[in-house]
Amino acid sequence: MNVMTDLGAQRPTDPLLEIYLERRANLVRFFAARCGSQVVAEDLAQELYLKLATRDQSVTAGNPVALIYRIATNVMLDRARGEARAAARDAAWRRVAHAAVGSEDVADEAPADDAVAARQRLRQLVDAVADLAPQMQRAFRLHKLEGRSHAETAQAMGISVKSVEKHISAALKALTARLADDPP
Repeated sequence: MNVMTDLGAQRPTDPLLEIYLERRANLVRFFAARCGSQVVAEDLAQELYLKLATRDQSVTAGNPVALIYRIATNVMLDRARGEARAAARDAAWRRVAHAAVGSEDVADEAPADDAVAARQRLRQLVDAVADLAPQMQRAFRLHKLEGRSHAETAQAMGISVKSVEKHISAALKALTARLADDPP
């Protein structure tokens, strides 16, 4: 017993889908001529198929070909409206989230003096970590900089989780004290 034959026999035929399948290449050309893109045309043809396949099949038309092209036009218009809404939404977000001088966007970055201060602070932190005791430094790097858990750090270092916790705590105290003494 062939499963495909059984399924095909049970599925009612839909004249609109049959016409769509017969004219799919023409429909893709129809879309491509209007939107200027073969890729978008293929997407629209797929959307059209979904519209036809999920419609109420009790609705019929005297001219099914004209109905398919009318639905195709509506699918294309829906896509164009959606793209216009997305462009308007993006433009509104850009106006709110970006500064502009004339028609040019201005980078939304920290002022130069803040960036220099942040780099100096980072340099101080790197120097302070380098001055920690070797085990404390390794525990700090593994846990805080590499993102390992206390258990993973303990396994990598060959020590207990409690020892890792003590090293991290001591490192944080030492770094806090050192950075409080060295303002930027």
